[in-house]
Amino acid sequence: MNRRFIPVPLLAILYGGFLLCASPYQQQKQPKSEPKKNEAAMTGCVDQKDDGYVLLDDRNLTPIANLEADGFPKEGFAKHMGHKVTVRGTTSSSGTIPVFKVRTIETISDTCAPQR
Repeated sequence: MNRRFIPVPLLAILYGGFLLCASPYQQQKQPKSEPKKNEAAMTGCVDQKDDGYVLLDDRNLTPIANLEADGFPKEGFAKHMGHKVTVRGTTSSSGTIPVFKVRTIETISDTCAPQR
């Protein structure tokens, strides 16, 4: 008889490879989440101006952006008044000070004072 034998380690490798290819539990490639265009972050102090809110530069307390709520009521800015925060969202230029549509707010400090 002229039989060919496949060595056991080779057979195990071939069988394991078959299982990996046929397994329903293969790891699916997840699409990478790409940052959305125009997304930005700004850090400063929240203050009220007229009937809206602004973000002030924390060094000299001059307005750097008008704040607009995106996905929450604008009254949500009130609890951040006088705090140093980082806001994330999108910015658009309209006038001398840009409008920043805020999606999230992160408190950096409970106080905000000009640096000397």
